[in-house]
Amino acid sequence: MRAKPSARTLWIYRVLVLLGVFFAWWALTETEILPPFFFGQPLVVLAKVWEWFVGGEIYRHLAVTLVETLLAFAVGTVFGLVIGMWLALSPVASAILDPYIKALNAMPRVILAPIFAVWFGLGIWSKVALGVTLVFFIVFFNVYQGVREVSPVVLANARMLGAGRRQLLRYVYLPSATSWVFSSLHTSVGMAFVGAVVGEYLGSAQGVGYLILQAEGTFDINTVFAGILVLTGFALLLDALVTFAERRLLVWRPTAAGGESL
Repeated sequence: MRAKPSARTLWIYRVLVLLGVFFAWWALTETEILPPFFFGQPLVVLAKVWEWFVGGEIYRHLAVTLVETLLAFAVGTVFGLVIGMWLALSPVASAILDPYIKALNAMPRVILAPIFAVWFGLGIWSKVALGVTLVFFIVFFNVYQGVREVSPVVLANARMLGAGRRQLLRYVYLPSATSWVFSSLHTSVGMAFVGAVVGEYLGSAQGVGYLILQAEGTFDINTVFAGILVLTGFALLLDALVTFAERRLLVWRPTAAGGESL
């Protein structure tokens, strides 16, 4: 088996892939194999991002989108954790609510955006509400499954040692659910961004989604790509923070052979 590359080598490969994508994009649009009007121009996109950050225009909009994202992420995670834990430990309540939870999960949450706009107005809370609906179910199902996957042998041993319900929750169920929670949080970060941006599309006077919507209205594809690039960068930053917290909090968990996962 070939040895895994070092962390430094992996980062070099990743940067080379990114540069290769940008070079291919640049070459295809410069030669007009891909029409620049529809696919933009990478140098113009990067120049727009630079102009936003140097001129300071982006900070107000980015702050709004990040606040909406973080609130949706935090509230959706807390609700998903609490309700997932409750239903996993309450078979009767789980059996009663099961069809309703499945029905809500099957509902396309984007259609709730206009309803939230009516209920909460065009401020940040309608975007937060939409983001919560996207984050909640991801965390909920992972927590629910994590608690249900606790080994019966571990539970039996803990009860034999005199562990009560509170101790089982703290020392058995929560550690079991934690790995599943952090696995779900990587997806939840992106979903929180989706909720914020979609909400800004439907009605807002600020936010990165608003900037993208304005650019689309004038067929400015380069600004659209610039907004997408900024959102992607900050989504990766939040994901990196989740990964950092995961490594600090789950130091007891053995790493898989073969190194990092995606």
